Amino acid sequence: MSNTSVILLDLANDVCQESFAWTRQSSPISIDSPLDWSIQKRTLRGGPSEGVDVVDLNNGIFSLSILPTRGMGLWKGTYDGCPVGWQSPVEFPVHPALVDASRRNGIGWLDGFNELLCRCGLSWHGAPEIDECGTPLTLHGRVANLPAHHVSANMTEQGELSVTGVVNECSVFGPRLQLTSTVCTHVGSNSMRISDQITNLGSQAAEVELLYHINLGPPFLDDGARLTVPTSRVIPRDQRAAEDLATWQTYQEPTTGYQEQCYFLDLKGDADGQTDVLLSNAGGDRAISLNFNLRELPCFTVWKNTQALADGYVTGIEPSTSLPNPRSFERRQGRVVSLPAGGVRTAEIEISVHTDADSIAARQCRIEDLQAGHPPVLCPGPLDEFCPA
Repeated sequence: MSNTSVILLDLANDVCQESFAWTRQSSPISIDSPLDWSIQKRTLRGGPSEGVDVVDLNNGIFSLSILPTRGMGLWKGTYDGCPVGWQSPVEFPVHPALVDASRRNGIGWLDGFNELLCRCGLSWHGAPEIDECGTPLTLHGRVANLPAHHVSANMTEQGELSVTGVVNECSVFGPRLQLTSTVCTHVGSNSMRISDQITNLGSQAAEVELLYHINLGPPFLDDGARLTVPTSRVIPRDQRAAEDLATWQTYQEPTTGYQEQCYFLDLKGDADGQTDVLLSNAGGDRAISLNFNLRELPCFTVWKNTQALADGYVTGIEPSTSLPNPRSFERRQGRVVSLPAGGVRTAEIEISVHTDADSIAARQCRIEDLQAGHPPVLCPGPLDEFCPA
C-alpha cells in the first residue's frame, strides 16, 4: 500500500510549517476519487485565537477542524454543507495562554469551551475540588488546554487520510502522561475515527481519567430530538435531573433560563464490548452516531443543556473511563484508572453523520438489538455510588 506522510510540527527538531496543503490537485499520491478532499494547516491570527493552529481534514464530504494547540480537540465540522458541532457563547478557539482554569472557583475551563469534541483529563476530570491529597483540581483537567508538540499528516492511495498529534501532560513531582491522538477518515466516508493512546512516561504508577465531551447543537438537536441508547439503567445526577426523568432521552426547544440536567447510563454492548449511540432530530432526517468499546470507555454521561441559542443550546454525549465527579469520589468507587510505569491505555471513537432515513433506521436497529427488548430501569433519584452528596 503506497502512503506518504509529512511533519507539520516537531518542536524537538525545530520544525513548524506555518501553512500546508494537500489537495486532490496537488496530492503526491493519486487517489481514485472525483471528490475534492484535502488536508490543510493554518494558523489563526487576532483576538483570543492568536497563534492557534488548525488542521482541516476534509474527505470530500465530511470535514473536521482539528486544534493541535488545544489538546487535539475537534473544533467544528461540516457534512455535505451541514454544520456539525454547536454555537458556544465562546465564538472562537481560545489560546490556552488566555484560559485561567482557576477562575470562577475552578471552572475557568469554560472560558475556552466551544469544541465539537474536547477531552477532559488526563490526570483528572469532573467537578473542581480540593483532593483528599490536598491538591486543587480544576474543572475537567488540563489536556484541552495543552498544545501538541508533534503533528503529522498521512495519506494512502486507498484514500485513507489522517492527522496525528502528540500532547504531553507533565509536571515536576507530578505525573508524566503522553496523549497520541489520530483522526482518520476515508475519502467520501460519512465517518471519522478518533484513536487515542495514553502512555505513562513516568517511573511510577499514575492515575488516569479520560472523558470525551462530544457536543452537538442544531440541526441535530431541536425540539423533539431523541437520543437512542442501549442501556440497562438511567441514573439522574441530582434532584434537578430527577425532575424530568421520564423524558431523559428527548429534548426541548431552546429555553431561556434552562438549568442543565445530567444522567449517568449503564450502557449495553455486544460480545466484544462494542456499542452505539444515536442522536436524531425531530424530523428523522439528520442524525449523528457514536461507536466505541465499553472495555475502553465503560462510563457514559448525557448532558442536557437546552438553553437559549445565544447561551449555548447543546447536548453532550460523553463516553469516559470514569464519571465526571470529583476525582476523590471516583477513586473511592474504584473507577479511576491506575496506569503502571510504561503502561498504555487506548480508546477509539467513531463519529458518523446520517442524512437519510435508511441509514438512521439501520443504526436504530443495531441499538434495538443491543437493548434486546428490555427497557432500562429508571432510578427515581441519585444513587450513592454514582452521585456524590
